[in-house]
Amino acid sequence: MTPPTRLRFAEPADASLLAFFLGRHLKWDRTAAVRLRAEDGVLAVFARPARFEVVAVLPLPLAAPEVSDPADGTDAPAVPALDLTVSAGELLEGVEEPDGGTPAGVRLPAPVTGPPWTGLLPPREGWQRVAELSADGLRAAAGAVIAEFRDRTERLAPAERTRSALETLAEGIWSRPLPDTVLPLRAVHAAHALGFLIASEGTPAETGGDAPDAGPVVLTAGNWIRLRTPRGSVAVRRSGGPSLPFVAPTTAGRGRHTH
Repeated sequence: MTPPTRLRFAEPADASLLAFFLGRHLKWDRTAAVRLRAEDGVLAVFARPARFEVVAVLPLPLAAPEVSDPADGTDAPAVPALDLTVSAGELLEGVEEPDGGTPAGVRLPAPVTGPPWTGLLPPREGWQRVAELSADGLRAAAGAVIAEFRDRTERLAPAERTRSALETLAEGIWSRPLPDTVLPLRAVHAAHALGFLIASEGTPAETGGDAPDAGPVVLTAGNWIRLRTPRGSVAVRRSGGPSLPFVAPTTAGRGRHTH
């Protein structure tokens, strides 16, 4: 089957959601790449935000391709599967907002050679829930550690504010676990920065092989820890522990959402 050159979103608002997601990554790294995997009617956009040391996953339900002659009695074609790595900037240029008779979608750019992280993605299956969280609590925790970093930075003498010193300070803060969980605060910080913790009515169910929840949860699978929110996931790979193969995502359902 010929790979598709354009994908249509099942929900018009997903064009804006993808543009926002890609724009955030490009703000931190103008040369960022993303890996795209589509299967069972869902496009999963994987990215590694600069400086966060996590893998972020944005799931987007896809619409079936248009049928040229729906009266001929044939079944509508399935959404084609794909797996490729592309430039985040070129993908952003291909995002098409709904306009009149044009449905929301994205034109796919030519694939590129991906960075090393694209070959090691979190698995879809094998996740075990270890904590249920409050979105308000996560937003408060993100705000608290950001404020702590700024405060401790300001306490340093100007001569001490070297890049090495700031990186050491940041690592000490972001590597700490969220209280009463195994989730590193870097995952909370990344989810906050990506807009995954923004409250909205009818947010989509995240992919992950288990039933969707109304609020964020922490899951583990092998050497991965994952913060799953209704908007998307942030996964952190721990050193040691068994590795699990990646399996393309599915979705149990999505609702309307906005930024």
